[in-house]
Amino acid sequence: MFQNIFGIHEQALLLHGQRMGVIATNLANADTPSYKARDIDFSAVLSHADGGALPLQTTQAAHIDLSSDGIGTADLLYRNPYQASLDGNTVEMPVEQAAFSENNVRYQASLQFVNLTIADMQLAIMGQ
Repeated sequence: MFQNIFGIHEQALLLHGQRMGVIATNLANADTPSYKARDIDFSAVLSHADGGALPLQTTQAAHIDLSSDGIGTADLLYRNPYQASLDGNTVEMPVEQAAFSENNVRYQASLQFVNLTIADMQLAIMGQ
């Protein structure tokens, strides 16, 4: 009865969380010479989700392995800069800040849906 009660939002929260970390890494390396900005193609990953686990992967040994939670692998893509810097860094602060803000709004929307679903279930259980 409770299988897949949150729909795609459960997996979307996990993916938004990972994307937030990737964008934060880009922002932190904005002044690192030759650093290449990365991102996750959110819509491509969700289009491959068949109601099951989302494909994610760890790219470094220090990353947390989420495969035990039913999450698979997603590739990090390089972001094409509008205007690359002379030192080879492709991080553009306005682009990264906009992506971070958009991702945050989408994360909050999915979280709100999950919270409302839980509230509805609690209301039904209490019989009110």
